[in-house]
Amino acid sequence: MRSEFFRHLRAGLAAIILAGTASQAGAAPAHGIAMYGAPALPPDFVSLPYANPDAPRGGAVVTGNVGGFDSLNPFILRGNPPWQLADLTHETLMGRSWDEPFTLYGLLAESVETDDDRRWVEFTLRPEARFSDGTPVTIEDVLWSYETLGTTGHPRYRGFWTKVDSIAQTGPRSLRLTFTEDDRELALLAGLRPILQKSQWEGRDITEAGIDDIPLGTGPYVVSDYEINRHVTLKRNPDYWGRDLPLRRGTNNFDEIRIEFYGDDTVLKEAFKAGLVSYVREFNAEAWATQYDFPAVARGEITLSEIPHGKPSGMTGFVMNTRRPPLDDWRVREALITAFNFEYINDTLTGGRQPRITSYFSGSELGMDHGPATGRVRDLLTPLADTLPPGTLEGYSLPVGDGTARNRTALRRAVDLLNEAGWQVQNGRLVNAEGTPLSLTVLLQQDGLIAQASAMMDIYARALERLGITLKVEMTDKAQYAEREAQFDFDLTMMRRSLSLSPGNEQTYYWGADYADQPGSRNLMGMKSPAAEAMIRAMLTARDRAEFVAATRALDRVLMAGRYVIPIHQYSVGRIAHKSQLKYPDDRLPIYGDGIGFLPEVWWFEANE
Repeated sequence: MRSEFFRHLRAGLAAIILAGTASQAGAAPAHGIAMYGAPALPPDFVSLPYANPDAPRGGAVVTGNVGGFDSLNPFILRGNPPWQLADLTHETLMGRSWDEPFTLYGLLAESVETDDDRRWVEFTLRPEARFSDGTPVTIEDVLWSYETLGTTGHPRYRGFWTKVDSIAQTGPRSLRLTFTEDDRELALLAGLRPILQKSQWEGRDITEAGIDDIPLGTGPYVVSDYEINRHVTLKRNPDYWGRDLPLRRGTNNFDEIRIEFYGDDTVLKEAFKAGLVSYVREFNAEAWATQYDFPAVARGEITLSEIPHGKPSGMTGFVMNTRRPPLDDWRVREALITAFNFEYINDTLTGGRQPRITSYFSGSELGMDHGPATGRVRDLLTPLADTLPPGTLEGYSLPVGDGTARNRTALRRAVDLLNEAGWQVQNGRLVNAEGTPLSLTVLLQQDGLIAQASAMMDIYARALERLGITLKVEMTDKAQYAEREAQFDFDLTMMRRSLSLSPGNEQTYYWGADYADQPGSRNLMGMKSPAAEAMIRAMLTARDRAEFVAATRALDRVLMAGRYVIPIHQYSVGRIAHKSQLKYPDDRLPIYGDGIGFLPEVWWFEANE
């Protein structure tokens, strides 16, 4: 693990180097842009701090996905493409460093320029930037990509486009975007739109693309072979234009990346043990401690690596659909959270090895302080006091069980909350004033967490049964799940929201009222909170880190006090079991830890002696 001393030393030196130019950052082209302050890396940086610029190139890696695919176009709503595809085959104007909260450096663009208020941003393309067919990337390609993805592309691209007032060419290799509102993150988000080739789609509708219509990209890999629902093979482009860029040195080292598809996580893990898959990520601490002692590990053929990180916990748990009564009543949601005996479940399923998430941003400086709100956090929330869920200002913490299977004290409290909400037990069933029994359905899909989630629900169902509540678990395949989730056809379902050290516009998509009733949105709980939206606006307009942190902590309070999710484990460390030939720079780990920007991006193949 890297030394914190050298991390701070490096950042300090970079700040000194850039101090002379920081005042001009809003008026001159720069090599990078940070959400707050200056980029940590100087203009002449050699490589990303967590990459090995001398890493050997070659070899192949096989990774496994659960489920299937029927599309190789990750930029439209139609179809299910492999989730890794966009990052490996396509590039954006700027590239992210995963060792800083939110900083971008030039990729397809050689420079970025913006004003002090960040109401506009301008990019200048690199003359050497090329698509995989060797044709140059032009301003026309960029303009077409922004408009096409913003109007007819996947919904994740459309929110940004609604905030663009104009986009126009300003020079032979430059373009400028101006924005409709005060939102300092937009200048960075503008650098993260994928660039497609306009001429490939001339006279054709990209939204109707078939499996053979693979979008041309500028990235280091191209699709070389595939079989629907079986595998996709990516080969490193030998003529890749950007291989010598500082942002790319020591990255994308494998000659081939093959994605194999398996029906469920158990089959995938068995394929790994048989040597058919190069690595797997393990999310269950108990399984990590007890199920990775098979012969290949003992022989040294498999290495078990743990990758720490400094990002927020995010939220993993069972989200409640507030569009449906009685889940629109916070008291019922609090009762359901109280009845979820996490301490007993955690001990039973993980041996108590995985701590619980305590808030959406827990484990980072962005997480709320427990107890009453104080200082700037209280100042931000007080004007909205009449809209806040109970406990937002006073302080809210998850109920704690007694660790026993019966969990009597917690269940008594749950009964009191349900009674207060108008529910009473009659003939062993919990009913409302009309005599309608309380019955809930949990929707789960077949994925890597299904076994653990299903086991949790089995224990939970027995607890709810003692309250007179019926809990039914419905498990569906990926396609059925996607459709039902998109239509919010569930009472509870599994939710995972990974959150960064620089949350921004995506928070509106997660929690905003405009998305609460939009089919396919990420606002699964259906929350409509003026306070949450006000805190997100405060985050997006903050001029310094301190104000941003206060606004995020205030948002964290609103989310937790809303009692929308039954939180489960946090994943404070990444666990990767991999073939011993796969190496990574273990002395210079990024603050974001494991992810698509780590494995496979900065790993390499090293043949055993």
